[in-house]
Amino acid sequence: MSNEEIRSDMRYQVSLSIAKTMLCKGIITADEYAEVDAMLIEKYKPYIGKLMSKNA
Repeated sequence: MSNEEIRSDMRYQVSLSIAKTMLCKGIITADEYAEVDAMLIEKYKPYIGKLMSKNA
């Protein structure tokens, strides 16, 4: 993996972590979380994140 691919994966994971915290606190719904995940995959195009996501 290149440095840029690693950075993209890190950005995706950090952003998804924020969304997961919002989900756990009831700020967003599970459907909204799935939407956020799909948008983050499109934005960051993470290599490892795609393997772990149900929305990839």
